[in-house]
Amino acid sequence: MGGSDKLNGIRVANRPTTQQTFFSIIYAVFIGVILGLAAKLVDTPGINPVFDDMGGRLGIWVFVATLLSVFSYSPKVAAVKAFAFFGSMLTVYYVYTVLFLHFIPVRAILFWGLCAVISPICAYIIWYAHGNGLFSCMVSSLPITMLLIEGFELRNAYLPIHTHYYLIPVLMGVYLIMIIVLLLFIPKNKMQLLSILPIALILSIILIYFNVLGRIFGGMNGVL
Repeated sequence: MGGSDKLNGIRVANRPTTQQTFFSIIYAVFIGVILGLAAKLVDTPGINPVFDDMGGRLGIWVFVATLLSVFSYSPKVAAVKAFAFFGSMLTVYYVYTVLFLHFIPVRAILFWGLCAVISPICAYIIWYAHGNGLFSCMVSSLPITMLLIEGFELRNAYLPIHTHYYLIPVLMGVYLIMIIVLLLFIPKNKMQLLSILPIALILSIILIYFNVLGRIFGGMNGVL
């Protein structure tokens, strides 16, 4: 059995029309533009910091990109949609920053630009989360693991000089909601659900113990 046959055994891609594919990608761009503008607008003084904290972390973007990818016609369409989403979101965010706020956050642009570049690969893989077998369970656990880790690390979100400790349980609650949504919509059946959660928990414990995300991102997560 070839590689293509094995992947088809996990999940079979649909064959959309050109029009369906086009509007699917435009939909991803539209969501990216709206969320990019929203993330920039809440990144201002006087706005409830809970919104800024959400937009400045990977979790919300992983959550949205996962849903866009999983509910695509095919892994290739998922890859294009993910890049379109991140590309449009970041373009709006940083064009606004440069034109209206008159500064260029080079380090942040490089970090999020790298996220956009690798997003098609991630989306291609994540598309198979809504499939059959152990591979789907493993793939499904990845975004949930990311949310679990980031939600857990929120306990260190504020230094003593800050006054927003009350936001920590609120943000953790939002992360819990995102995890529940993914657990409800990604698995194809209850048996997969029973497999995905333990896998995600085990991966989370390992990655937290070895501080893998901290070593990879080097403090950049949280700076949009």
